[in-house]
Amino acid sequence: MSQADPELRHDHPRSTATIGGHPIHPMLIPFPIALLVGAFVTDLLFMIYGTDGFANASKWLLAFGIGTALLAAVFGFIDFMGDDRIRKLGHALQHMIANVAAVVVAIINLIARLADETANVDSLGIYLSGATVLILMFSGWRGGDLVYHHGVGVHHHADRRRHGGSGGDRAP
Repeated sequence: MSQADPELRHDHPRSTATIGGHPIHPMLIPFPIALLVGAFVTDLLFMIYGTDGFANASKWLLAFGIGTALLAAVFGFIDFMGDDRIRKLGHALQHMIANVAAVVVAIINLIARLADETANVDSLGIYLSGATVLILMFSGWRGGDLVYHHGVGVHHHADRRRHGGSGGDRAP
């Protein structure tokens, strides 16, 4: 490949928190997303069926969603601080602020349920769970912009060959 090859010339912002060249933050984000969306679903099921088990499930989904979100946030923050080009992206700051907001709303939601998991589901809890999902949708949109529009953490096959990887199915 010549030096004019765009795969050799790209200069995407790099994820600094990686394992084997793979960014850690995107590996972790499916967990809090699934758990916090799951809390909204179990809140809806509680509203429909009135079964206490759904309210209890929401409480646990919120707790584990918050815990996994905080873990994902650590690696997202390492990436944010690790490359000045990422910090200069408005979408990165919006993504981070939205994630913090989602976790804060989820924490408030969990606190409201600690004494009695069924007491606030149909008044406050369902709205907080819904708000968390809406915030996560915005945050995911901004996270997608970071990867697909700005190339954050994206490595081309040429990069992998240069850094000791296999280079995929392309010939060297």
